[in-house]
Amino acid sequence: MSTHKQDFTQLQYEFAAHIRNPELHTKPDGVEDRRMNIYRELFFNNVDGFISGGFPVLKSITSEENWTRMVRTFFDSYRCHTPYFLQIAGEFVNYVNEHREPQEWDHPFMQELVHYEWVELALDTSETSADGLDVDAEGDLLAQHPVQSPLAWSLMYAYPVHRISTANLPQEAPEQPTFLIVYRNQDDRVKFMEINQLTARLLFILSENTDMSGRQALEQIAAEMAHPDPEVVVQGGATILQQLRDTDIILGTQ
Repeated sequence: MSTHKQDFTQLQYEFAAHIRNPELHTKPDGVEDRRMNIYRELFFNNVDGFISGGFPVLKSITSEENWTRMVRTFFDSYRCHTPYFLQIAGEFVNYVNEHREPQEWDHPFMQELVHYEWVELALDTSETSADGLDVDAEGDLLAQHPVQSPLAWSLMYAYPVHRISTANLPQEAPEQPTFLIVYRNQDDRVKFMEINQLTARLLFILSENTDMSGRQALEQIAAEMAHPDPEVVVQGGATILQQLRDTDIILGTQ
């Protein structure tokens, strides 16, 4: 590499390092600070804007100082693996859950909250489609296999992340976990539904056994519960399956 190329490469490194963290890295020599400030603000504000828009609840419960420090550290130290702005939110989740050093001001549910907020964004922007799936929209949910929408995600959290706000900041996880389905309906609106453990178990069994009928899945659950009257579980489950079909979580049967 020629000396000229080496000097230019070094200038690029200095330029990028200063933009990421101007307090730690001085600007390159010979660059007017007024012009440099345009780049400093433009790059950071773009990243901050995408993260703020993707995690509004987290931002609302975080002081402005701590929020700016967290985003700045992400911008400075984390190496994203995608050039797409829409995927910055996923990179931020990975940063918070895998790379970020915990701080004294962190909420105990922070990692779960960022994941939940990312799920909403991921479903809203997903290009996945249920078009082309071979399903009978009016099929018998007990006699046939209920098909779950690819745009419906069944999730479990230790904290009730869907209820967190400035007025509700739990410091300890409740005894029972929170089960949620976050989904995008046929109107392309992202919604969530809180479900119980039985419904979560039902959806898991059906997703793992694509040749199992709704009745067979419910009879398996009744056996796991050692329920004295399995038909009660089956009929209750049939009502749940119909509710899930009415909300576009179950698309039909195969």
